[in-house]
Amino acid sequence: MDRWRGRVALVTGASVGIGAATAKELVRHGMKVVGCARDIEKLQKLAAECQSAGHSGVFVPYKCDLSNEEEIVSMFSAIKSQHKGVDVCINNAGVGHPDPLLTGKTSGWKNMLDVNVLGLCVCTREAYQSMKERNVDDGHIININSMSGHRVAQNPDSHFYSSTKYAVTALTEGLRQELREAKTHIRATCISPGFVETEFFQRLYSDDPEKAVAVPLSTLKPLEAIDIANSVTYVLSAPPHVQIGDILMRPVEQVS
Repeated sequence: MDRWRGRVALVTGASVGIGAATAKELVRHGMKVVGCARDIEKLQKLAAECQSAGHSGVFVPYKCDLSNEEEIVSMFSAIKSQHKGVDVCINNAGVGHPDPLLTGKTSGWKNMLDVNVLGLCVCTREAYQSMKERNVDDGHIININSMSGHRVAQNPDSHFYSSTKYAVTALTEGLRQELREAKTHIRATCISPGFVETEFFQRLYSDDPEKAVAVPLSTLKPLEAIDIANSVTYVLSAPPHVQIGDILMRPVEQVS
């Protein structure tokens, strides 16, 4: 990770869970991390934690709604003016709504597409343009995907969410091909975790807390956010000639 010391990473959805853990790890390794989310107070709290920990890097909070293209473009403009640009883009932000294919709300489907697919694509495009205009040839774009992007669970509430994650799987491979055609050494990687101990299920079932409790996290040892953060640093630490396409990781006790 030494070669990343002092360089700039963007982590989306950095206020909680995997995003917060990843941001803290990158700051610990000496990077300047711009962490964005809608909840600026949680981001500011994370910035204070990083500062009090005495890490050599710095965390910069930025309020941004990843479903709004104008806010994303404005964020990248601010990063350019204040920090020159992005060297690493970690597309972590994602949302889920319990809207099945037969009975779900269109608004829920649209929000999942806006954040999980379109927001990710806009951030990827802007990050690449930031790297290209500064002749950064060793940048990295990492998409935090899901095991739901590789198999469809037998839960109607997750079927549309799963479709957005299948899209992330395809988009990451498409990105790899386009980067290769552009004759750049910027790399693209997916990281696809299974059950992780985060606020995801509480948010998914915010209108039905009993369903959130019924999720089988209590019957197995789930992954922790730091496990995914460690996989991010592993990917970034790979030699420049090594392209890690996807990391599939899940609890040992997880069935599917």
